[in-house]
Amino acid sequence: MSEIIKVGMADLKTCKSPDGITTLGLGSCVGIAIRDPVTLVGGLAHIMLPDSTAIRNSASNIAKFADTGIVELVRQMELLGAKRSRMVAKIAGGAAMFASARSDIVQVGQRNVEATEETLKKLNIPIIAKDCGANYGRTVIFFPETGEYHIRAVGKAETII
Repeated sequence: MSEIIKVGMADLKTCKSPDGITTLGLGSCVGIAIRDPVTLVGGLAHIMLPDSTAIRNSASNIAKFADTGIVELVRQMELLGAKRSRMVAKIAGGAAMFASARSDIVQVGQRNVEATEETLKKLNIPIIAKDCGANYGRTVIFFPETGEYHIRAVGKAETII
């Protein structure tokens, strides 16, 4: 029987098929789902901020940041037998939850998406699908067995990327 593993905010988890992984409340945060299609090992990171170097004491929670959380997720997947050369990613979130304001703090969703894309590019992991931006939150469920990334938002039909 399969299990759906919960990932909290500023958290990351890995699993093997047939299990899945979910996270709730992706507003400006980004959910990075990575999969090795051969071993069916997958992982999901729920990152809150783009850059750990801009924050003091950032080492206390590396899953909070795109630049460190994604690297750690890949490391943990490799420990389960996944190969980086086969990994592919899907991302969701990065919403502009306060669209009327223009400050950098408010634009964190867009900066999170950009940092996620940059980190995955440095790791040579292609992004094969994404559902980012807009002004609404998302809940996601990722199934490494099939690669399906289910995205739910209030008032919208569920999409699968």
